[in-house]
Amino acid sequence: MPSSEIGKTIILETNLKGYFFEGLNRLNKKSLCPVPESAIYYSSDVLDKFALSQDFFDFSEGKVREKILGLKLLEASQLNREEQRKVYKEVADMSLIVCGYFSESTHKKLVDAQYYSQLGKMAYSQLNSLAPHFLDIPSFYNMFATCFESITTLMNLLASQSKTGADSHLIFKKVLNDEFVSEKEMLVSGIINPPTRKVS
Repeated sequence: MPSSEIGKTIILETNLKGYFFEGLNRLNKKSLCPVPESAIYYSSDVLDKFALSQDFFDFSEGKVREKILGLKLLEASQLNREEQRKVYKEVADMSLIVCGYFSESTHKKLVDAQYYSQLGKMAYSQLNSLAPHFLDIPSFYNMFATCFESITTLMNLLASQSKTGADSHLIFKKVLNDEFVSEKEMLVSGIINPPTRKVS
């Protein structure tokens, strides 16, 4: 492949949700600390929903502005119950996408990925207090909040593979290039074992 064509991979899929589910599920199965399949299903649904970039912006008075998720989360407490549920879900899902599939975009922002991670987990916890069920799973959003970092790591790996078209593991490339690899990335990737807890 000529160098001019590198990085211009086009993914041809009739069902984006299926593409995301298959990719995330494949990576999850390689992990020594996999997340529940229901979390993979939900994540692929979110990725499919936010496939259009216009969903990341507010359009008002002929102007386009990036949504300020922290402010939306704060203002949600002034809304009625149904509107709160919608705002919590939007903030949580967008934080998931920003931390996961588009984590590189946080390098250009005033706040880092850790901020969006905390925001997402808070929003999912708030959402759980209003509508805890997904696929008839009780307290689903609380469970999802606890594995937020693992899911965003899987999304980040999938995004890297999609951009490069590489089937090989990005983590190993980072290690070979002496790049920093977080413990969470290595844990989810199956490179290191999860910490064991003694039962007393």
